[in-house]
Amino acid sequence: MLIEWASAGMALGGNDNESGDRHLIARFPDGVLAAVMDGLGHGPEAASAARQAAGILEASAGEPVIALVQRCHDGLRRTRGVVMSLASFTARDSSMAWIGVGNVETVLLRADPSATRRREAISGRGGVVGYQLPPLRATALPVSRGDTLIMATDGIRAAFTSALSPAPTPQQLADSIMTQHCKGSDDALVLVVRYVGSTP
Repeated sequence: MLIEWASAGMALGGNDNESGDRHLIARFPDGVLAAVMDGLGHGPEAASAARQAAGILEASAGEPVIALVQRCHDGLRRTRGVVMSLASFTARDSSMAWIGVGNVETVLLRADPSATRRREAISGRGGVVGYQLPPLRATALPVSRGDTLIMATDGIRAAFTSALSPAPTPQQLADSIMTQHCKGSDDALVLVVRYVGSTP
């Protein structure tokens, strides 16, 4: 299984509208890719950019995360562009490779109560995939059973990171963040990924 995951989201004006925020879970041999894309602005054009990014990522999910961002950048030049956060989990060495461009808030909660850092905020670089790409650098982190990664678009108040604790299920955590921290002035999406650690 490798991961358990859940999401919660809302389009600006309600879920009858098309959201420019999108998530993707894509399995590949020995691993799984988790991604959140936020098309610039909102409405159909933002949704189209996020949808195209998801398609590019799904088609090449097993590639290194830097290569995936570059593929998206090349493929989205005629769109509004997106900001994104990508995490590639590998079963072989219980690791996570992460990269972010733009303002998708990303935090890793450690399950081990004796961990030196129970909460690790992972910072992306400014830019827009498809328009202006910063120098790309991936972060590699070991992960253990129960570690929980949270990615949230800018429709969620950044303060959500200040009082986090692993909930019994990813869905409960995603719903709680959405209920308590959704701005209501933009599309909003939360993706919660919990590392399970078994072979996919």
